[in-house]
Amino acid sequence: MARRAAFPGSFDPLTLAHLGIAEVARDRYVLDRVDLVISRVALAKEHKAGERLDERVEAIQRARHSRPWLGLLVTELQLVSDIAEGYDLVIVGADKWAQLHDPSFHPSPAHHAAALEKLPTPAIVPRSPHPVPDEHRLDVPEHLTLMSSSGVREGRVEWMAPEAIEVAEETGAWPLPHRRS
Repeated sequence: MARRAAFPGSFDPLTLAHLGIAEVARDRYVLDRVDLVISRVALAKEHKAGERLDERVEAIQRARHSRPWLGLLVTELQLVSDIAEGYDLVIVGADKWAQLHDPSFHPSPAHHAAALEKLPTPAIVPRSPHPVPDEHRLDVPEHLTLMSSSGVREGRVEWMAPEAIEVAEETGAWPLPHRRS
């Protein structure tokens, strides 16, 4: 039976870190498929609903051309526990792991406990300042832990995946500095 992981995120934009983390998890956990999962309306990011969704999906689709093990899923689901249902593994950053343990995203303590209980095995990427349980730590090269989509949006375009750069150049989805030919 194929082993699959869900890697939920906004991927706004897709970064070298997203792709590197997916590959490390694939190798470490002997996965047949890693699905990058985008919520149409991300939890705690409702104000950004649908922003650049087509461009984010297109960047991932292009990344899949050279990575046959990489999948894509766009969903209405918001909670990681719902998104990851049916998967063997869920890949999250330490910041998302902390959010998963915040009961304020659930209607009751019982709902929160049930959500945590149904999670598949987590693979947690270290991200300062959040602690990571050793048994679930996904060790990735340190430079990947420093990259972020928010950093790209603040000007670190060298962190963008080449596929996201292509989409940005074609659509203007993410601002890029002037490039010389």
